[in-house]
Amino acid sequence: MRLMRNTMQLKSQMKLSKTIEEIRADFPILSMKVHGLPLVYLDNGATTQKPEQVIRLMDELYRTANANVHRGVHFLSDIVSEKYESARETVRAFINAQKKEEIIFTAGATASINAVAFSFGEKYVREGDEIIVSEMEHHANIVPWQMLCGRKKANLKVIPFTDEGVLDLEAYRGLITDRTRIVAVTHASNVLGTVNPVKEIVAHAHRHGIPVLVDGAQSIQHGVVDVSDIDCDFFVFSGHKVYGPNGIGVLYGKEKLLNDLPPYQGGGDMVANVSFRKTTWNELPFKFEAGTTNFTGAIALAAALDYLTALGREAVAEREQSLLERATAGLSSLRGLRIYGTAPRKVSVVSFLPGDIHQYDAGMILDKLGIAVRTGTHCAQPVMERFGISGTIRASIAFYNTEEEIDALVKGVRKVTEMFD
Repeated sequence: MRLMRNTMQLKSQMKLSKTIEEIRADFPILSMKVHGLPLVYLDNGATTQKPEQVIRLMDELYRTANANVHRGVHFLSDIVSEKYESARETVRAFINAQKKEEIIFTAGATASINAVAFSFGEKYVREGDEIIVSEMEHHANIVPWQMLCGRKKANLKVIPFTDEGVLDLEAYRGLITDRTRIVAVTHASNVLGTVNPVKEIVAHAHRHGIPVLVDGAQSIQHGVVDVSDIDCDFFVFSGHKVYGPNGIGVLYGKEKLLNDLPPYQGGGDMVANVSFRKTTWNELPFKFEAGTTNFTGAIALAAALDYLTALGREAVAEREQSLLERATAGLSSLRGLRIYGTAPRKVSVVSFLPGDIHQYDAGMILDKLGIAVRTGTHCAQPVMERFGISGTIRASIAFYNTEEEIDALVKGVRKVTEMFD
């Protein structure tokens, strides 16, 4: 996997295929003003902005190719069905899955995790079994497993992390028993930025015959992700965090596992034959795509992935690492400021607190300066409990951000601290 390396190794200076000015021109919202000031958008971990190419495509689809997929023999249905299946192939290539049948379109990463938790749990989890997650998970990779444990009277076990935000792999190895049924772990923490050694985590689980789900919602947008190299059994991500539209996501699963699992929803298109005596399921991937899918979202997601591929995904990762280093250095220079998450391998996320100033107060002041950051628990309350805090300010950086915007963030936080001093 070539996602994030130690920043000291990122010295090859790979170039994006466009200048930063050309890139920013592709994203209409970046030119707007907030409170009379230029928008500095640093909330990319929550959702990324959309390039003109994606916006235009969605408009074009509704104007010229709006028909349901797989269910008609007429011209429009044929067109959109072909585009939809082409989008599936684009996703397959983007994450290097072996077959496009292993790509399931869902409503997002949360929907994908819930699908696995239900389907896998129905078949393989029994009373007294164990499921392992990590302490740094987003709620979306905690709550579905808790719900499964509640239904099946199973036990949830948690991998701790260090003060620096690094998973304790020795503790992880000690958690696995002959009752462990699945491991579910984030690829990159949405709060700490930590890039977890998922390939190592997967390899150890596989030595015990245990499948692994990797939550890629915070990794897919930051570089090259190769599910075949990681060898994970499931991988999930959301379209809106990778410059695509809302309401679309991906569940990758190994073909054998997906064939073995029961569907988690019933309805149209996921069936082969229906009678009041018996219903049989459709083949992959349709078995897990009940009802009318968000085919417009899937096609637009493929356009977003094509945009990233054309830019150069390794170059995207290197630019973001450079901006992260600048933000980390600038914020670290401010008196009394603490950064949460100092792992050696991070995506471009920095969470911090400026002294005793409440994150909401600081966030509102930054907003008046035109700077959009996230404040609160970031749907990761166990992380906050681990540090004994109520929340943080989070700046999450994308390749379209500039050095000047990073400096504006540091200047804005400095102004916040001066105001409260």
